[in-house]
Amino acid sequence: MKLFNLVLCAALGTVLNGTLSSASQASPIELTDDAERRVHMSNPAQRIISLAPHITEALFAAGAGDRIVGTVSYSDYPEAAKTIPLVGSYNQVNFERILSLNPDLIIGWYSGNSAETVEKLALLNVPVYLSEPKTMDSIARNIRQFGVLAGTELTANQAADTYDKRRAALRALHAHKPPIKVFYQVWEDPLYTLGGGHFISDLYSLCGGINIFADLSDPSPIVSVEAIVTRNPQVMLTGGHHGKRSIKDWKQKWQHWGSMDAIKNDMLFFVNQDVYTRSSPRTVDAAEDLCEILDKVRASDTAKH
Repeated sequence: MKLFNLVLCAALGTVLNGTLSSASQASPIELTDDAERRVHMSNPAQRIISLAPHITEALFAAGAGDRIVGTVSYSDYPEAAKTIPLVGSYNQVNFERILSLNPDLIIGWYSGNSAETVEKLALLNVPVYLSEPKTMDSIARNIRQFGVLAGTELTANQAADTYDKRRAALRALHAHKPPIKVFYQVWEDPLYTLGGGHFISDLYSLCGGINIFADLSDPSPIVSVEAIVTRNPQVMLTGGHHGKRSIKDWKQKWQHWGSMDAIKNDMLFFVNQDVYTRSSPRTVDAAEDLCEILDKVRASDTAKH
């Protein structure tokens, strides 16, 4: 704790001196983050700490990847992100390490970082933006706002525009096709999924998909096998958890519940969990992949009739 206080005092002095010397050099930046907090900055950020993998991805998309001086574990995309020094994990960070990197902006994950982390961030006298994208629209908003914070608006706006156009094209092509009920399994012990508070429901809708647990407001609710069987998904998705699971074992575990359409028709798929569940610009890649999967389900249903 003593070391933390010493580093904190030194960092505060550096931040204050830097602020005073540059206050007249640029127009101040002021915007509202995803936690409805006002964020104020004297100048565009030059040294950014990212406290979640999705934030790292969005910063790179916004043209600010070279401004990231610290990030957390699993911030592995794009490839350049793997070389950035780590300051901990999304739910446990090293504050001495953060301060030693002399950041002028910290971007945290409002619901993913621990409550203690979010509270301590407010004590550092460094501007903090809290990210919490719950829809695909808000992912685009994050990209644009990160561009404002880093002074890379042109690149950020272009990236967000491309993301929006790709979504619009998918929606126009697929959204009005026969609806398909989808279940995403995050893990089995406990058995939990992605609910209505997660952007994935929005992603499904681009392809005419329906999240069978969209009525649950929790982003990642624990559910029962019985609830899944009752809601009868037509397609089931899960991730391989970086090689820790096999699709063969996963399918075998569900064979006992053969009354579900997804089981009867063998519509169980392994997907890239980082692309599907991380609220980053790559979610549109997940949507393109999902649209292909749902078209397979529709084609199978048509063949049977």
